[in-house]
Amino acid sequence: MASMSVRNLPLRNILKHSCFLRQTTALGWVTRNPRQFSATAEQSTEASEAEKQLQEQITTLTKENETLTEKVADLQDKYQRTLADRENVRLRLEKQIVDAKQYGIQGFCKDLLEVSDVFRKAIESVTEEQVQKGSPELKNLYDGLVMTETQLLSVFRRHGLEQINPVIGEKFDPSQQEAMFELPLPDKVPGTVAHTIRLGWTLHSRCIRSAQVGVVKDN
Repeated sequence: MASMSVRNLPLRNILKHSCFLRQTTALGWVTRNPRQFSATAEQSTEASEAEKQLQEQITTLTKENETLTEKVADLQDKYQRTLADRENVRLRLEKQIVDAKQYGIQGFCKDLLEVSDVFRKAIESVTEEQVQKGSPELKNLYDGLVMTETQLLSVFRRHGLEQINPVIGEKFDPSQQEAMFELPLPDKVPGTVAHTIRLGWTLHSRCIRSAQVGVVKDN
């Protein structure tokens, strides 16, 4: 039995025998070299500790990097918001300057509109027939009023003042018209202009005085 060849042993026994030989060899080396084994074990322990410390440092630095990244993103967002706010303020100030230039004369224009109303009433107080049949003085006075009103309206237009003259039958527009009364007119569309009492005015497309009108009443 003892002289049986290794070639005749089963594979399982061969593997067990090989593992046993390696363990025996390693144990023998440790027995023969205890100091070297101890030094190697200490180096292995130190390497494990160093690896652990390195891993901890990596974890710490990763967290710090994430924190700094969040702070940078927050500061970038605040910076962008500040730029947007400054741009909005600049645009708002520019608009206020433009509005001040365009609408600074609004109060003065409203006062002049009263003068225009007086001219219109004076002109409408005399009919074309009365002018033709009247004295030359009346005709000259009438023509002077018409010319003065024409010149005044030209000055108004040059400074951005335009008339709001509602057309009979058009839909009532509350943004530019003021309903003073309602008329029951069965042959007219309800909610449309039936009569104009006073013209309105806009200054650079902004309504500064609504036109006063009568509106067709709903049936």
